[in-house]
Amino acid sequence: MPTKTIRISDEQAAALEAVAMADETTVSEIVRDAISERLAVLRKDKELQARLDAALDRRRGALDLLAK
Repeated sequence: MPTKTIRISDEQAAALEAVAMADETTVSEIVRDAISERLAVLRKDKELQARLDAALDRRRGALDLLAK
């Protein structure tokens, strides 16, 4: 599993620690759950999907140029 570093405020860190303690879980698990929930919402966003498709097309074009 990859490791990522994020910067959060002291208030956010304290809140995460408190929730983790109350729910008898880890901050990492809370963050993973939040990311999963956000990604599920974003996957349904048609405008985001269009931007992703456009970005992929741009990358494909660059790769095609390099392959020549």
